[in-house]
Order: sequence, then structure tokens, then C-alpha cells
Amino acid sequence: MDGASVVAFTDTYLPTVNGVTYTIKTWRERWERRGGRMDVVFPETTDHDPDRGEYPVRSIAFPFYDGFRVAAPRVPRRVRRGDVDVVHSHTPFSLGLAGLRLASRRDVPFVASYHTPTAEYADYLTSNARLENGIEQLSTRYERWFLSHAAAVIVPSDETRDRLARVGVESDISVVQNGVDIEQFAPVDATAFRERHGLDGDTLVGYTGRHGFEKRLPDIVRAADGLDDVTVVFGGDGPARESVERLAARHDIDARFFGFLPREALPAFYSALDVFAFPSPVETQGLVALEAIACGTPVVGVREGALRDTIDDGVTGYHYEPGDIDGFRDGIRRALDEYDTLRENCLARREPISVERAVDDLEAVYDRVRQVASPRV
Repeated sequence: MDGASVVAFTDTYLPTVNGVTYTIKTWRERWERRGGRMDVVFPETTDHDPDRGEYPVRSIAFPFYDGFRVAAPRVPRRVRRGDVDVVHSHTPFSLGLAGLRLASRRDVPFVASYHTPTAEYADYLTSNARLENGIEQLSTRYERWFLSHAAAVIVPSDETRDRLARVGVESDISVVQNGVDIEQFAPVDATAFRERHGLDGDTLVGYTGRHGFEKRLPDIVRAADGLDDVTVVFGGDGPARESVERLAARHDIDARFFGFLPREALPAFYSALDVFAFPSPVETQGLVALEAIACGTPVVGVREGALRDTIDDGVTGYHYEPGDIDGFRDGIRRALDEYDTLRENCLARREPISVERAVDDLEAVYDRVRQVASPRV
């Protein structure tokens, strides 16, 4: 399918840095290396100047979730009139609906990526348990309706595929990992990083990514309470950061908060760690865990969501059961004890988790849906 023209619709894009924007950016780069075109339609923001093939749509800030914007459900004129072989939506919301409309009008296949279970974020909208439950049920019904209109739904893990099948999504569901840029994410000498942050010689357990309440980051602090001679380091930022900082102070944990780290600094961050700690139960893949593995750092994460698949027990790290802080602590201890073996195992996994392998799988999905006459509207 070399040379195919794809239009991607997303409600989160640059300058926001998260798993969705990173995946779209890297897939787009690799797709264009293969001779295709992948345009992007995204919410307009004053903080990002559109590049060639990037089409902003008027938007407003979403008041309940920092960094997220709500765009008008419209298709830019140049996209409506341009060549398009496949429409690929990375969101079920306003711009996803715009993409579905474009695919229907142009009679081309509609593909939808499932990145985030929206029902998990209902607590950002309300603290009322009954209302929260109602929002979760409504979100699940809406996702089922939207995704069932796609010729193919792309998910990053087997666990996510099984979840969508359980809730009744009727479309073909294909597992395509987001993939890691193993040209960038590789082991590096982290001596300078450690020295710059005053961490030379410390045993480091850390996390980087969005500091959202749904990520359960306080569990890292609770697990570190009881580990001897361990420093906990956090990269990234978000609404939960202040509460994590307060908890670390109360427990007298040696915790460092670096804030946002540019992507070029992340290989050194991962390489500096002895263990990457990941308590988030809401991941559809857990891209930061794969980035850590690509840098040779073992991961200890909760046995929930896609982390069930992302971590291979005794090979790339260890799981613990949801809510089991003692198990989390024990998993970190075990990973520290077995660091050398786990590191070698992680490095052996680099090629299977690469973005090149992911785009091979993406191309296979696009090839298959080209046989579908139109989206199921």
C-alpha cells in the first residue's frame, strides 16, 4: 500500500506530549518514509505552528482535564478536497465524528484507534459516585456505538482487544502496538544525567509520564516506604503532582520531581533508573513501560489493564496485584536483585516492540480495509 494517503483525526496533538501524540507523530514519520502521506487534523492551539500536512480546527479548552481541548466537529476544506484513501481516527469525540463523516462522504475505509477507556476518567467530571457510575456506563455505550462504525479498530494490546469484545464492539479488532522508536530509545551512559541531578551512586526507582489521579502514583511512594537506600524520581507533570509531593514529604521519602522532561532527555532518564515503577491500572498499552524496556530498564507494574501484557514476569520485570502495596514493594526488591538478568532480557525485546514493526502491522490493516467499500454508517 505504498503511497496511500491517510488522514488522521485526533483530539490531542502537539505541543501536548503523551502516548497518543507520540504515536501519531512516529507513525506519520515512518509512513511518509515509506512513500505515503498521513495528514493530521487536530484542535487548534496558539502553542503549535502547523507544519505541512497539519490542519488545525478551532477549539476551546476542556475545563475538567488540563491540556485537553475540544474541537469543532468539522473537516478542513483542504482535507475535504484532497486525496484520501483511508480515514484514521484516534478519538471517538468531536474530531472522530468529523473523520467518520469524511469517510462516509468520500466512500473510503474508516479505521479507529482505541487509546484510552474514556469511562476511566469520569471522576474528573464529578465526585458523586452514583453520577460517576452513570457517566461510565454512558461512555461505554457511546464507545461501542462509535467503534462499531469502523471497518477496523486498532488496539495496542490483547487485553484491550478482549475488553472491547466483551463490551460488544462489532468491528474487526486488530492488535497493533504503538511501537517504540528504538533509534532514540536505547541504553545510554546516564552518568551526566545522574550527576546533574545529584543522584550519583543512588539506587533509583522512577516513573515518567502524566501525573493524573487515575495513574495511582501515590502507590509508588507507599511502596518506597520500607525500601532501604532508594531514591524515587518522577518525570512529567499533571494535576496529581502536588498530592504526590505532599505524601512523599509525610513519609520522609527521598523523592525528586523533575517536571516535564524533553523527549531527547528520556533515554538518559530511563537508563539512569534501576527499576521503572508503573502503578497505573488504566493503560491500553503503557508506552513509557516499553520505552523503559527498550533502554534496558526492568518494569514493575500492576497486573491490570494492558500492563498484563506489556510486562513479562521474570523476563522484563514483575507484576503485583491491584492494591497490594506490599506486593509492589516486593516486586521492586526482586527486580533490583535480578537487575543484570532482567536488563539483558529487556534489551533482547527491542526489535519486537519497535515502531517499524508496528507500522508493518498498521500497513497490513490499511491493506485489508481497502477492500471495504465504505464505513458502516
